[in-house]
Amino acid sequence: MFESIDVARPRNDKQRISAEQHCVARDIVNIIACENAQRVEHHELLGKWIRRLSMAGFTLYPLSTSVTNTVNDLLKQQFHVNYRLERRDGAFYLSWLDRKMATSSAWR
Repeated sequence: MFESIDVARPRNDKQRISAEQHCVARDIVNIIACENAQRVEHHELLGKWIRRLSMAGFTLYPLSTSVTNTVNDLLKQQFHVNYRLERRDGAFYLSWLDRKMATSSAWR
């Protein structure tokens, strides 16, 4: 994740600074400085979330092709070309080069 941020935007870029402050700062502190009860963020694979949400009675809601196209256009226009978006198993996978970084899915 850090490589992708560093390559994609200059260090003084306002969007980068905002993303670092609002999106990844808490994760960084959690990963580096917190253990046991102090750690509030626990990253898990999509498969575990699918099982949990399904057992709770939720169903995966299909993501539209138009959303995929819009996000891909945004990545190409405003971000580095090494970001990739893959639509698989009812979810979006955001990757940097070939490394999956985050997933997004919709449920009802």
